[in-house]
Amino acid sequence: MGIETEYGISVPGQPWADPVQTSGLVVSRYAREHGLRATHGAWDYSDEQPLHDARGFSMPRDEADPTQLTDEEQPGLANVVLTNGARLYVDHAHPEYSSPEVMTPHDAVVHDRAGELVMREAVELLSTRPPGVTLYKNNTDGKGASYGTHENYLLDRATPFARVVRDLTPFFVARQVVIGAGRVGLGRESEGAGYQICSRADFFEAEVGLETTFRRPIINTRDEPHADPDRYRRLHVIVGDANLADVANLLKMGSTSLVLALVEADAVRGRLALRDPLRALREVSHDPTCTALVELADGRRMTAVQLLWAYRELIGEHLGRHGSDEATDEVLAHLDRVLTLLESDPMSAAKDLDWVAKLSILQGYRDRDGLAWGDPRLQAVDIQYSDIRPAKGVFARLEAAGRITRLTTPEEVEAAVTTPPADTRAWLRGRLVRDHAPDVISASWDSVVLRVPRGVARISMPEPTALGRDATAAALAHETVTEVVEALGA
Repeated sequence: MGIETEYGISVPGQPWADPVQTSGLVVSRYAREHGLRATHGAWDYSDEQPLHDARGFSMPRDEADPTQLTDEEQPGLANVVLTNGARLYVDHAHPEYSSPEVMTPHDAVVHDRAGELVMREAVELLSTRPPGVTLYKNNTDGKGASYGTHENYLLDRATPFARVVRDLTPFFVARQVVIGAGRVGLGRESEGAGYQICSRADFFEAEVGLETTFRRPIINTRDEPHADPDRYRRLHVIVGDANLADVANLLKMGSTSLVLALVEADAVRGRLALRDPLRALREVSHDPTCTALVELADGRRMTAVQLLWAYRELIGEHLGRHGSDEATDEVLAHLDRVLTLLESDPMSAAKDLDWVAKLSILQGYRDRDGLAWGDPRLQAVDIQYSDIRPAKGVFARLEAAGRITRLTTPEEVEAAVTTPPADTRAWLRGRLVRDHAPDVISASWDSVVLRVPRGVARISMPEPTALGRDATAAALAHETVTEVVEALGA
């Protein structure tokens, strides 16, 4: 699993600044500071297939929107592979940090937070040349623009995609109450006054589809596995928020992976299908009391929390048959606790969930100053919540004051900035970049292209769980890239 986060970007005092150019400065300045190449050709696009659809067809290129052609490099845009196996690049008009692939939800949180440190350092480096750049780990500017935080999960290719759509859609609608980042304003351009749980809910227009930047679907059908296509799918999840709170982030990755296990085992069987998922998505997001009832296809009406408890019961039954592990137990302990809090009083989850933490701050201003939800000062606080600068970000100050539950340690997050996960192929990718940077021509999730005396060597990595630290230790101990390539059998 892994997380991709596009960061909101602005130049103080310059609302007219070109976001693409400014995003390029973020990436290139960080890369230059660490001796990494962030130029044309750094990423290998040869295996990318963004127009392949999981429903069994491919969209013709002449019918695709330009934003869908992510397999075409845009010359001049900065793009770099980091020593921790992550990708830092310009995606459309935002700097994006795509974490390396990991095996557990906890590691996903650690490496997502490592991306925050990368972006924070880039901001600090650029601050020496006023006006500098400001970055926000959020998903909308409150004025109609939305940008994504996407999750990725390895999925058994044998699982029928229609089952994925049927049994995952209700979960995505319901999980907002746990993973939402909160937003001041209702509607895409915040034209309605109020507060909602999920910052992205109002931007979704379809139940199923290939697009990610328009006509956004609850279930994205991009069939681009970045792995052995005969064995795997990569479920590309776009219906989520950027989380700063560790508990919310852990539950986002952990609960989703557990529900996917149910889907693979056909343990849901359509019993929680919704009558109108798009309507339900908004109904859940627009109700911070968590009491809104959504209608199921069979006529039952349930709250989002009740839906999540229903999935939780199925997870318990599944684990009773197949067993659990430490990582799963951690997720379930927090899930049970948080769902209990939401059921009794959502505001009691302020230490664990971003949308509740943000709402508690905003409500404090409303109570003190008598502010209506349409007051621009509340919108400013909303944006400031996700400012990644420690002295400016509202979340950062809450966490520093001990008002947020921390599951990761500063030491493990700092280490993850430069150290790749030891149990996935990201280890080999990151170590090759660290130790043989001049010889790395390009890289992608499933390959690394190296310059060797006889020409070019391509190391293929179709299995995400292979080529970790133990499997590559002997090969990487060699001094020259030629010896490494030969030892790997490439």
